[in-house]
Amino acid sequence: MTVRKAGFVGLGLMGFPMAANLLAAGWDVTGWNRSEAAVSRLAALGGQGAGSVEELRGQPVIVFMLPDLSYIKDAAAPLLDSWRAAPPAAGTAVVIMSSVSPTAVRDFGALVHDASAGNAVVVDAPVSGGTKGAEEGTLAIMVGAGEADFDRLLPLFSAMGATVRRMGALGAGSLAKACNQLIVGTTTAALAEAAELAERSGMDAAALFEVLSGGLAGSRVLDIVGPRLTAKDYVPTGPAKFMHKDLNFVLESAAASGSAVPMASAGVGLYRELIDQGLGDQDLAVVRQAISNLSDSCATITTKEGQQ
Repeated sequence: MTVRKAGFVGLGLMGFPMAANLLAAGWDVTGWNRSEAAVSRLAALGGQGAGSVEELRGQPVIVFMLPDLSYIKDAAAPLLDSWRAAPPAAGTAVVIMSSVSPTAVRDFGALVHDASAGNAVVVDAPVSGGTKGAEEGTLAIMVGAGEADFDRLLPLFSAMGATVRRMGALGAGSLAKACNQLIVGTTTAALAEAAELAERSGMDAAALFEVLSGGLAGSRVLDIVGPRLTAKDYVPTGPAKFMHKDLNFVLESAAASGSAVPMASAGVGLYRELIDQGLGDQDLAVVRQAISNLSDSCATITTKEGQQ
């Protein structure tokens, strides 16, 4: 891609630092966000603001970083209407960097293709690495695209991530992210269970995690989420409720491929419980609090049965 210009929709916890890294890499970035404060922050860094998503219609690439595909479709509706009236330039790319359904993003690709008279292509490129990775430009980016589209968008991805891989055609990036979330979500839950079990048994959870990190149980999840679990620090770096959504994408993909996913099924139930407990807007580490609440409920039931 010779012209380094991009529209960026969604300047939240992840989107803003990603857009900022594009600016730092020399890209001309025009951003849109529901709240104007984030757009003003982007402008202070040298970016530009758009009054609507439709104003981005002439950008050669438009990145979407919103919570789910339903938000993206709503935000993009006026843009697609404008393209139906006057198609964009050939080669326009719509890049979905959110965690979305592998199946639904392929349907969205067909919608964009039709609305743009075949001139725009959808690429899915979800990320992993959290806000720290977004800020440092070290995200892992999993791309679903044709080889030619991937090659021309590689400078865009390289400005935001350290590990960039083409996983296959449209939808493959989202499937890779679903697998990532299967590992992150269930590992975080297992670590939360271990911390709660250790502490309720009189053991120091931080000391447990320190020794585990030197053995086979060591992992990036333990390194990054472990300190938040032991400190019970649930200030959101990303809302825990989104893990429920992402694990449901695993179930959807498993059903389509005939794969058994017992860990994902258990995770869906646990994160549904977390949401029902009113904890969904807190950090993923809050799964420890959800497990603690379940433990307290079990203890109460056991006590009541003993008194009968």
